[in-house]
This record gives sequence, structure tokens and C-alpha cells, in this order.
Amino acid sequence: MPRFYCPVDLLPGAEIDLPAGAARHVQVLRLQPGDTITLFHGGLEGPGPGGEFDATVLRMGRSDVQVQIGTHHPVEREAARAIHLLAGITANERMDWLVEKATELGVASITPLLAERSVLKLKGERAEKKLAHWQAVAVAACEQCGRNRVPRIHAAQTLADWLQQAPNAALMGQRCVLSLRTGTQPLLQATAGDGTAWFLSGPEGGLSAAEETLALAHGFVPTTLGPRVLRAETAPLAVLAALTLG
Repeated sequence: MPRFYCPVDLLPGAEIDLPAGAARHVQVLRLQPGDTITLFHGGLEGPGPGGEFDATVLRMGRSDVQVQIGTHHPVEREAARAIHLLAGITANERMDWLVEKATELGVASITPLLAERSVLKLKGERAEKKLAHWQAVAVAACEQCGRNRVPRIHAAQTLADWLQQAPNAALMGQRCVLSLRTGTQPLLQATAGDGTAWFLSGPEGGLSAAEETLALAHGFVPTTLGPRVLRAETAPLAVLAALTLG
């Protein structure tokens, strides 16, 4: 059954017009009155009811779609452990790919980092458009994979700016930085336990020495994924696969 993100109040029995994005997708699929779909709130616009709802298409207009909300199903498909990514912004479509696959693997949130070695530099209106685009990528990934909670994509910022506003380590859980330096801890050793974890990774070329030193000074544990050097968009996904699946 097609699934759509619908960030409005969802109450069984109510008749509503779908938001523009969901309505457009329903029309692209050429659904007709009487067809059934699944809606979920996603949590981005407030806590929402959670779970997902059956809905029946009532009317197809030129640019609007009316549905009737049906049964609520309290099912959730979130990972048992909240993993947050601080990911150096990668070039071209690689960041899109990272956001999409990280969402499928259960990431709790993503903060795109304006790292010293990031090729893509964002500010002003361009940064706002990229943020909206990445959030839309996450929404689409949730629609596809069955998640009912959309991960928040935070505004792009530098590591120094993020550290200034981040809660202290005792409140936020484990902090790990993917590192190639000597003395790193294996992933499963660095993340022993089941609490919230924050993972910092660099863009192509990795974090600069200054950025990594800054992270270590703020409680990040240098962590390794093994003897092979993974691409910037692959390494965070390997972390998520190891910690959220199964």
C-alpha cells in the first residue's frame, strides 16, 4: 500500500485535504476514489500521534486530493538505539545518498557539517534550500522504507559551532569520531551499552587535524571500523548498519 508523509492532525473518521506534496504523489500514482493509502505524521511538526493510519481516497481534484482517515495502527519501526550523525558535507549527490541510506538504516538525526575539507560550501539562501532538499530526501526514504518517524536534518554548521550549543557528554550519551589515527577503539568496544550515541565523520579527505583535536578535547572517542578506509559517505552507514540492524 502506498505510504505518504502527512504532517497534519490525523484523526480516525476525519476528512482532510492532503498536503501539496502528498497530493502530488497520489496523483502521479493515478490513484482513484476508493483506493486505500497509508499516512504517517512523522514527528517533524511536533510529537504527533505516532504510528500510521489507513486512509481512503474520496476525491481527486486538479491539484488537491481529499481522503478519509481510517484505522490508526500504533506500529513503530524505529531502531532500539538512537544514533545521531555529524557528517562532513560531501560533494555532488553523495550527501543526498548518505541522507537517504542513513534514514533507511534508522538514523535519529543528521547534522551536515561545514568541515574544513568540505568541497560544498553553504550559506544564506543556498544553505536553506539544501536543508529543505535533504529533509525532503529523508521524508521520501521514510515513505519507502516504512519508518513512521522522520529524522531531523539540522542546519549545516561548523563543528566548533555545534560544540558550543551541544549538551555536555554526560547528558547526550556516547560521542565517537571515526578516525585513522593510532590508538583508536573498535566500533563495538567504543559503543558498548545501549544508550544514545553521536558519531562524527569527515567529508572526502577526512576531518582536519584541528577538527579532530577539537572533537577529542570535547569527549569524542577515536573509533575505527577496521583495516580498510571507507569513503566519506560509506563509513557512517557502516556504523548505522552495525548498531541499528538486528
